[in-house]
Amino acid sequence: MPDQLNRRTFMGLSVATAAAAALSACSPTKPAGPTTAPPTRIMPTDPLIAQVESARASTGKTIAESLTPGSFSTTIAGKKATTWGYNGSLVAPTLRGRAGDLLDVTVGNQLDEPTSIHWHGLALRNNADGVPGLTQEAIAAGKDYRYTFTLPHPGTYWYHSHVEMQRERALYGALVIEDPKETLEYDKDWVIVLDDWLDGVTATPEEVLKEVSKGMGDMGGMDHGGGGPMKMGNMLMGATSDFLGGDAGDIAYPLHLFNGRGPDDPDTLKAKTGDRIRLRVINAAGDTAYRVGIPGQRLTLTHTDGFPIKHEDVDAVVLGMGERIDAILVVEDGYTPLLALAEGKGQMAYGLVSTGTGTPPAAGKFPQELAGRVVDGGQLTADPSVKLEMKTPDRTHEVRLTGGMAKYDWGINGHRYDMANPYENAFDISAGERVEVKFVNETEMWHPMHIHGHTFQVGNVGARKDTVIVRPGHTLTVYFDADNPGQWLMHCHNAYHAERGMMGVFSYLN
Repeated sequence: MPDQLNRRTFMGLSVATAAAAALSACSPTKPAGPTTAPPTRIMPTDPLIAQVESARASTGKTIAESLTPGSFSTTIAGKKATTWGYNGSLVAPTLRGRAGDLLDVTVGNQLDEPTSIHWHGLALRNNADGVPGLTQEAIAAGKDYRYTFTLPHPGTYWYHSHVEMQRERALYGALVIEDPKETLEYDKDWVIVLDDWLDGVTATPEEVLKEVSKGMGDMGGMDHGGGGPMKMGNMLMGATSDFLGGDAGDIAYPLHLFNGRGPDDPDTLKAKTGDRIRLRVINAAGDTAYRVGIPGQRLTLTHTDGFPIKHEDVDAVVLGMGERIDAILVVEDGYTPLLALAEGKGQMAYGLVSTGTGTPPAAGKFPQELAGRVVDGGQLTADPSVKLEMKTPDRTHEVRLTGGMAKYDWGINGHRYDMANPYENAFDISAGERVEVKFVNETEMWHPMHIHGHTFQVGNVGARKDTVIVRPGHTLTVYFDADNPGQWLMHCHNAYHAERGMMGVFSYLN
């Protein structure tokens, strides 16, 4: 039956084989002997993209949704503000479907400027990836646009604008793809979106970008002798994290939000004592990692970036920007606070699980740290069902992360990405290859590196992910199969680093 599709079925489908066969079928026979013709790139409009999409498993069901990006006024943690979001809300609709469903989303742009939507973490068709100048033209102000694609694999994902600093407002939301053969047992499902916030409160994202783009000179990485972070304009000096390897972040945010809410009105989930809650936690922030946990109680981690892992019981988990984690929480009687500490910044967001007894705890009484066993997604181990087969890489790319705060000149391999010339310094690959990527962090700051259109494995046995923390001075190696032809962005998911040039392209060649 077409509805009876599980993760192993989806992961076992030979998309790579389909891509290679389609590529072979649509490519002209190569002449014998040498040729001087340069290789051609497989563009988003290439017929091969549609051929690979048609080879994906399908349930035959369509999920139709509408998203309207626009300006609206709201109250954020007790403060009135005007910002941008989807459907007039800080909390965008959570989109849900099953692996194999067709997602059909109409975007009606009511902003005064172009926009787009990127479907973060999905190995979807290239012309639906939502990157203006690379996979589509931006959606003009006042225009409509339809994204249609097959939901390729189960898990916790999200969607957000991929135009300049728009994601630093509320132009993001959760996307949950259900597994028709889910084996994880739980009573409730709680989607949690974390965000650092300043728009309409202290400054606009564009104003902050302009300020930090001037650079910090000798102030970058200042040590204030343990006195804690110090705010200078919209910049934050001295925010440090041993876990992240040094500088924790450089933007001063007045608020941190848990499902669009501040500590004055925490999001609260009602449950019964003993319930197993599946937490789906998404870090939608621009410059903040979050340490997530419950004081005095462990979480069982089950998935990272949508893919299952060997279960781990931890005291806390750290999520970089763009990362997701799924975990099981067993509910205790009374109020259970789920904390999201802004790593190195001395701030937090939180939500509550309530069984209907006791009184809500005061935010000021929460601990300021979560210690014990603390991990990030890149330190976890893939479940055997999704582990990549051991294979010698066909191609290796070294991705050096370069630049710094002094001049705010972030880049890759010493180059700042040029949106007007996206294929300059591109990382070329071919369908069917096993690709090895060595992220070499030559900077003094951590970077959550994200690859579009693919999931990679961290090392030989690590978790399957699409976004991973690369610490300063470290090299982290990941592997992926080139089974989804097109042109795919790769970038740091710190919004300010990406906008200042830490981006590149994995480019499929014929």
